[in-house]
Amino acid sequence: MRLKDKTAIVTGGASGFGKGIVEAFLREGARVMIADINGAAAADMAATHTAAIAQTVDVSQRASVETMAEAAITAFGHVDILVNNAGITHLPTPLEEVSEEDFDRVFNVNMKSVYLTARALVPHMKSRGRGSLLNVASTAGVSPRPNLNWYNASKGWMITATRTMAVELAPAGVRVNAINPVAGETPLLKSFMGEDTPEIRAKFLSSIPLGRFSTPEDMGNAALYLCSDEASMVTGVCMEVDGGRCI
Repeated sequence: MRLKDKTAIVTGGASGFGKGIVEAFLREGARVMIADINGAAAADMAATHTAAIAQTVDVSQRASVETMAEAAITAFGHVDILVNNAGITHLPTPLEEVSEEDFDRVFNVNMKSVYLTARALVPHMKSRGRGSLLNVASTAGVSPRPNLNWYNASKGWMITATRTMAVELAPAGVRVNAINPVAGETPLLKSFMGEDTPEIRAKFLSSIPLGRFSTPEDMGNAALYLCSDEASMVTGVCMEVDGGRCI
């Protein structure tokens, strides 16, 4: 019960890596808000866990994020952990051909959301003198793949944001870390690949020394450590969970 008596919000928590993080947190004793743009999926997942609640949220919209934060504080009394997991990509496309609409969507969901959740929850954590923020970035921000340029850039931004947030918030007792997953069996995998064929899968896997995609369970285990008191001396770390992809 490594998160006993802890409370958490996980954005994008109803599927993929977010679902793996939620399940790990619940298993270790946390009370968790499953926050997702797919409110029905969040509600279905929360219904199977007595320590979970669901919240529909659009992380790119300030009012929606503020409503999420207020609902979590009302339900739990306080928030110990925030996981910024919600994310989106554009399809593999030459950088100059990505539409402005797709660029704005990637910017707002992957980057602006971190700003909005910080505005909504950092003052609360500062007032308590403790808290843990975890940003789900990507190996794409460390070792970019061609034709995913603006997605790569958004995750590189998130890595830098993690480090600067960690430096600024450390005196307030708030830790900020990130995990950098490699491509995994999530709803975004097909978007990264463009199309899901055995040949393209083999090409992706050939760049991962351990020879497999990451799983939601892998992300849950890494997030569990970084957000627990076991990592009380760890801040500003952007941990590759990538099977060696970035070596």
